Amino acid sequence: MNITTEGCTIDYDSETVTVSFKGSLRLSGMEEYQPIVDLLNNVVQEDKPVITLDLKGLEFLNSSGISMLSKFVINVRKKGSMVICVKGSKAIAWQDKSLKNLQRLMPTLTLEFE
Repeated sequence: MNITTEGCTIDYDSETVTVSFKGSLRLSGMEEYQPIVDLLNNVVQEDKPVITLDLKGLEFLNSSGISMLSKFVINVRKKGSMVICVKGSKAIAWQDKSLKNLQRLMPTLTLEFE
């Protein structure tokens, strides 16, 4: 499964249950993020024990995108049967602080930085 926006590509690998983000995600408002939300919700419906979000290649994410990821993490936390692993990059400034906030929303979330 693949979503391409202006400046960003989101790929889903069902074998590894990994959603990879590459580029800059600067969509306007939650309506424009709906296809990504739908993709993430479809991954949750597969009911796998671990979902990986690979954000190492995501250079920029605006506040609407951070809100979208936060809501996704909260929904998975409510489900209670899954773990999220988030892969980030220390070289990308926004990721260190923002991804740690995701872990506050879901203490079982695993963060891995390169």
